[in-house]
Amino acid sequence: MVYKDRLDAGRRLAEQLIQYRQHPQAIVLALPRGGVPVGFGVCQLLGLPLDIFVVRKIGVPGHEETAMGAIASGGVRVLNKDIIRTLGIRDEVIAAAAAVEQVELERRESLYRGDRFLPDLTNRIVILVDDGMATGASMAAAVQALTAFRLRRLVVAVPVADQEVLNQFKDSVDELICPHRPPVFQAVSLWYEDFSQTTDEQVRAYLRKAEEIPVNRVD
Repeated sequence: MVYKDRLDAGRRLAEQLIQYRQHPQAIVLALPRGGVPVGFGVCQLLGLPLDIFVVRKIGVPGHEETAMGAIASGGVRVLNKDIIRTLGIRDEVIAAAAAVEQVELERRESLYRGDRFLPDLTNRIVILVDDGMATGASMAAAVQALTAFRLRRLVVAVPVADQEVLNQFKDSVDELICPHRPPVFQAVSLWYEDFSQTTDEQVRAYLRKAEEIPVNRVD
């Protein structure tokens, strides 16, 4: 299975989430930036509100595409101890890299959300969406951060993921939705015809368009 682009992936992902269509307590939280067009596709088909949950990957210095951890809103930090131990990465190196990502996390929250606060998630069904999972570090940080809220249900939904990474979430979320679990994963980008970078302006545009989607609001 190869998706045309992130919007197509979101619409096909929505088919696996049909039980939440127009549910008054359900909300989609997308991980910026790539998860936002996926989340918008989900919301379009299901009639659900869309918001963001900002997470930043902490890359290995000199090999930034390799995640040694991630940070999320609320001061959460998740580290990949195996990678850190294998590469012998020192604590001060981790702290410096995390500080850089914290600046970007705060910038994105301000840019995307402005003066809006995260909606009240108490007793809500949160559908946490990204464009895929390779290491799962960003998603793990988001899941850990969301445990601070009194959610009714937490659903992790991604179009494609490594099966071993998915297995790591079995005990930490209520439901895992992933239509495509290739036996040889390699990279998220391989499962998209168009995996071009999502820009900040595109994220803001999707969030604006999402406000026009008719939804059942919580009383």
